[in-house]
Amino acid sequence: MSTPYPFTAIVGQDDLRLGLLLNAVSPAVGGVLVRGEKGTAKSTAVRALAALMPEVAVVPGCRFSCDPASPDPACPDGPHAEAAGVSRAARTVELPVGASEDRLVGALDIERALSEGVKAFEPGLLADAHRGILYVDEVNLLHDHLVDLLLDAAAMGASYVEREGVSVRHAARFLLVGTMNPEEGELRPQLLDRFGLTVEVAASRDTDERVEVVRRRLAYDDDPEGFAARWAEEESALRQRIADARALLPRVVLGDGVLRQIAATCAAFEVDGMRADIVMARTATALAAWAGREEVTADDVRQAALLALPHRRRRNPFDAPGLDEDKLDQTLDEAGPQDDNDDDDQPDPDPDGGGNDDGGGGGGVPPQADGDRTPPQGEGGEDGDTPSQAPEGTPDAPGRSTGAEQQPVASAEPFRTKMLSVPGLGEGAAGRRSRARTEHGRTTGARRPQGSLTKLHLAATVQAAAPHQRARGRAGRGLVVRRDDLRQATREGREGNLVLFVVDASGSMAARQRMSAVKGAVLSLLLDAYQRRDKVGLVTFRGKEAEVALPPTSSVDAAAARLESLPTGGRTPLAAGLLKAHDVLRVERLRDPSRRPLLVVVTDGRATGGPEPVALAGRAARLHRSEGAASVVVDCESGYVRLGLAGELARELGGTAVTLDELRADSIAGLVKDVTAAGRAA
Repeated sequence: MSTPYPFTAIVGQDDLRLGLLLNAVSPAVGGVLVRGEKGTAKSTAVRALAALMPEVAVVPGCRFSCDPASPDPACPDGPHAEAAGVSRAARTVELPVGASEDRLVGALDIERALSEGVKAFEPGLLADAHRGILYVDEVNLLHDHLVDLLLDAAAMGASYVEREGVSVRHAARFLLVGTMNPEEGELRPQLLDRFGLTVEVAASRDTDERVEVVRRRLAYDDDPEGFAARWAEEESALRQRIADARALLPRVVLGDGVLRQIAATCAAFEVDGMRADIVMARTATALAAWAGREEVTADDVRQAALLALPHRRRRNPFDAPGLDEDKLDQTLDEAGPQDDNDDDDQPDPDPDGGGNDDGGGGGGVPPQADGDRTPPQGEGGEDGDTPSQAPEGTPDAPGRSTGAEQQPVASAEPFRTKMLSVPGLGEGAAGRRSRARTEHGRTTGARRPQGSLTKLHLAATVQAAAPHQRARGRAGRGLVVRRDDLRQATREGREGNLVLFVVDASGSMAARQRMSAVKGAVLSLLLDAYQRRDKVGLVTFRGKEAEVALPPTSSVDAAAARLESLPTGGRTPLAAGLLKAHDVLRVERLRDPSRRPLLVVVTDGRATGGPEPVALAGRAARLHRSEGAASVVVDCESGYVRLGLAGELARELGGTAVTLDELRADSIAGLVKDVTAAGRAA
């Protein structure tokens, strides 16, 4: 095994190290989620933590790491006779993003279970991680069905395996540590809440600190063992401090006044449920023990709030995690003991001084910029050819321009949209949008297994084996089953798609302040894509060309950020936008051929600029249709006189047209819009 990088040799990243150490002191804190850009020592720090964890005593020969002092009565390897335990290092088990369900929870030998009635069980990663660390790198990319299993195990402290009437249960209590790059997508709220703490990490901008990072890393790469030996004394001292803090932890007092501050803080920031209060209490107690104190102070509560609350106060995936530290301080002062504050000598606090909790700065990092986005709005003419109608001399008037770029406008409030799905049956990544053949879902049939058997179809297996029982010499009650008899269940579930937005940002869209409503509609569709686990991409067109504003990614919030900063103005090169989208889809088919695309064109259907713009746009649309791309056109045309150009574009694409009003889930146009596949109506 390679020598891990020493934990004490990590430069900076104080919040990251503190969050991990607090979990080492008190595993009941509930783990930590590390969010940050790539190359910020996230994985290095997590792997280095294992060397600092105290050893655990286990029952000899038990594959499920039972504690000899209190073995699990339901352990599959039990019951355990009284015997002296053996000590071993705490394990750090890594869960790969592409792991199968059987690898996570374990697998049953179905053939032996049917033919011999034996519960032959092979433990999975949850069993390996019991009483240790379960580390998930890029946890935001984990498949939904694995997330569900993690949620169940984290909530119950046990893993259950159910296969055709055969049940196995074993203990699975572990320290859950996840790392993620927010640019690649956010976590489901249910999993986010399971992490006790969250920390934000970023590369230092201090030159000296960056130099020291590079110097230490190069020294480690040249001689890992020698580098670790130079830090052995610091590692030993830190390991002893963790042990001392663990010993002190049961004696730490959490007073009623501190509990009131914790409850008041969670109420002030409107976090859901009571888990935040419990995690804050455990974290504050661990902070006191880490500092060598037997009593929790207000400073411990403040630091606990910065670690435990930022990820719990998000209301949608586009909210930046963080806390308003001014509001936090005010809440702690108001809920603290009154006799500790000389209130008579201090002026009353400003009732509006609590600030806006949309600020950033969780986990002790500086607050981020305020989330209030109210850029000035401009009004352009059709296709940018008509000057602005704002009178000259009016304050904040955008001024006159002919085809010039106009400042971005704020989006309207998002709303719940109808589900747009791709027709047919796909085989893409697990998600929640279109029908697909998946490993999870309702059983629709059976087939011979291709490779290893993962989902047994019991009835089909019995039916295949039954005619051969006499020839196989069956004498007892057991069914004689051979490998050729086994049948794999075919199941139908839902897949995630690639939703590629092609957004018209020309002057005609800016007219009559239409762009605000358009951005609100696209933002609503992005929220829907986040909930359905889609990849998204963004192509915009205006002026003379189109550009890929965001290549296909799992980071829906990145698409929302690009959308907010989208300027408008100029003519409408519709053909360029469709051709650019065709190029994006062509590349994505090579990268991820199983993920089916859904093209969402947001436009009023106008096409201007260049020779024969309408005919060229029609040819570009038919190109998409010829390749079978499912598409929908969101018709943004408004006013009493409608030209119906968006509907004509939808017909050329072989797709469906919906208006902004019809896109709403609560409209009377219907509950679900199935996108028509190209060529299906032909």
